[in-house]
Amino acid sequence: MKATLPTPLLVDTLAHESAERGWFSWVATVDHKRIGIMYMLTALFFFAVGGVEALLIRIQLAVPNNTFLSPDMFNQIFTMHGTTMIFLVVMPTLIGFANYFVPLMIGARDMAFPRLNAMSFWMLPFGGLLLHFSMVAGGAPAAGWFSAAPLTETPFNSTQGLDYWVLALLVLGVGSVATSVNLIATILTLRAPGLSIRRLPLFVWMNLITAFLIILSFPALNAAIIMLLIDRQLNAAFFLPANGGSAVLWQHFFWAFGHPEVYIMALPAFGMISEVIPVFSRKPIFGYEFVAASTVAIGLLSFGVWAHHMFAVGLGHVSDLFFAGSSMLIAIPTGVKIFNWTATMWGGSIRFTTAMMFATAFLIQFVIGGLSGITFAAAPIDWQVTDSYYLVAHFHYVLFGGSMFGVFAALYYWFPKMSGRMLSEKWGRAHFWLMVIGFNMTFFVQHFLGLLGMPRRVYTYPNLPYWTLWNMVSTIGAFIMGISVLVLLWNMFSSLRNGKLAGNNPWNAWTLEWATTSPPPVDNFKWLPPIRGRRPLWDLGHPENRDEKNAAPVQPQERLIEKNAVGVLSFLASESVFFVMLILAYLYYTVLAPSGGNTVVLDARKTGIYTLCLLASSVTFWRAEKLLHRGQHGSFHRWLAATVVLGAIFMIGQGREYAHLFHTGVVVNSSLFATAFFTLTGFHGLHVCVGLIALLILLRLAVLGEFRTSSAAVKSIGLYWHFVDIVWIAVFSVVYLRPLL
Repeated sequence: MKATLPTPLLVDTLAHESAERGWFSWVATVDHKRIGIMYMLTALFFFAVGGVEALLIRIQLAVPNNTFLSPDMFNQIFTMHGTTMIFLVVMPTLIGFANYFVPLMIGARDMAFPRLNAMSFWMLPFGGLLLHFSMVAGGAPAAGWFSAAPLTETPFNSTQGLDYWVLALLVLGVGSVATSVNLIATILTLRAPGLSIRRLPLFVWMNLITAFLIILSFPALNAAIIMLLIDRQLNAAFFLPANGGSAVLWQHFFWAFGHPEVYIMALPAFGMISEVIPVFSRKPIFGYEFVAASTVAIGLLSFGVWAHHMFAVGLGHVSDLFFAGSSMLIAIPTGVKIFNWTATMWGGSIRFTTAMMFATAFLIQFVIGGLSGITFAAAPIDWQVTDSYYLVAHFHYVLFGGSMFGVFAALYYWFPKMSGRMLSEKWGRAHFWLMVIGFNMTFFVQHFLGLLGMPRRVYTYPNLPYWTLWNMVSTIGAFIMGISVLVLLWNMFSSLRNGKLAGNNPWNAWTLEWATTSPPPVDNFKWLPPIRGRRPLWDLGHPENRDEKNAAPVQPQERLIEKNAVGVLSFLASESVFFVMLILAYLYYTVLAPSGGNTVVLDARKTGIYTLCLLASSVTFWRAEKLLHRGQHGSFHRWLAATVVLGAIFMIGQGREYAHLFHTGVVVNSSLFATAFFTLTGFHGLHVCVGLIALLILLRLAVLGEFRTSSAAVKSIGLYWHFVDIVWIAVFSVVYLRPLL
């Protein structure tokens, strides 16, 4: 659009006038658009890797009693395929789209923390290469992407593959949590004037809820895999039943992450569909409020359904009934979305572009996956099909037929904005039909295989009635999908070179990303239209029929402080969940399932003295902040130094306690009590050390005169330090005071 349109809102531009150039500029970039593209390209590379792994699996299963792959090699490829597709393909692709389009859709110039955004991306290739390096370092992990204990313990899996798997997932988890913190801060604090929460595009809404899901669910996975790594490297027994550990606890921890993860991969795709369907139906989304509210409901309910993955474990009828009910309940807000999308299409002037075709296929295939998922909520049915290919079919209909078809719709919709050129509709339709045919050939027949009794996770099978037929059909379908991906790649390559020029808004869409050039400039916008409703570009062209009245802008300085506070609080929420999981593990092994090794008497009196020092450090820091605000810099330095001293005294006390325990023979692998104790208190001590380093840096900068008045850095470090103290209150109460009661 041209800057001559009515009453444009000028936006400050960045210092530089031209885009960075050269390959190194991509490595060093902090531009959210380039980072988004790098996410997508990295995910595309791993999509090819995971796709080859899938084809190898299907070749092995094409005929009965096949010897194409050995059992161990099949298990390795099976594990790498699942891990790659979930953590290196689907999530990075969705994060890539969010990185690119969320700032554009809210009228921002960049993400809230550009350098953090760059760091988050580089965790992806590093984690992916770390995972795949295991293949040349003694063998890839071979326990499935879920790595169920005790098969992951050293007595059953002695190669280093699982250690690389743990380290890779930790790296990828750090990147995912950092991105989520960034998205939350960006969406909540950097919206353009007039763009209230109730006017956010639904793609932004879905990514906001997804970001909260990530920061609240990934810590459960991180806690579980750290405990597994301690088992494997320090000869502990968190999940080794032979030594008193619990394999069931692994399942609780893993699926506390694993089921929200399903919605982490689905909700952004829901957002993509919510943008594509209205534009190509030429109607606003039906029931915007219901779509947004149902997303919040899904986010909340997703944390209460994890144990429907564990019906076959034998948790008891009460647990089974609760999780069966919650699993059925979560289908309601998901179904609401289906009705909203269908109602949006109903009576619309539909244009069946390739993007709209993929969106329509998404609706059909996600409904199939959702209906088969409801059957798993009925425990008796789950007992029969949970370890069969019926579950494999359901899983892929939700994540591939759902998430990836949503991604394909978004790619054809937003490719013109990213590249400035249109994708070929002719090649796009070929890609669509090959993908739809290949996908349904591959996975629909697996429902039949599961009902016929074929178990999942098997490397071969006997020649039983219909098993050979449906497996061959599934394998042929997989290769047709492979061909469809090659068609997509050719379409992208040829369109980048010779595709039709897109213009700024080829679809006559309504959201803010279409108000800038294609591709956008470095600073995103030279101007913004006045935002008076949910469809600002529609309002601009139809001032007599606009959606809503304008909203008051937020002051820039307020937003600067708010941005840092929101970011720190989001990070601390994630860390809180991590410590909750460690505390639950400690209580489980010392209260519910004591191993006999928890008779060590801890000195609560001495530790209480050191605890008072740590708590006093929060008071001294609070006092230092007050003095800085008043401009009393000398006093600020002294009180900040007192905070450092008190924190150091606490760490000395913890070190003395560790030395005493080591001297009496209590080490990390001497009992489950010792393992849980050292893990919980050790990670808290690590957080204290990080806080002390931050405080020392802050003190050094203060002495150099960097802080003239209250600053975001001081407030952020203060929030972290107070959090460390609050966590210790919980740890001290559980570990030291509870036994006295």
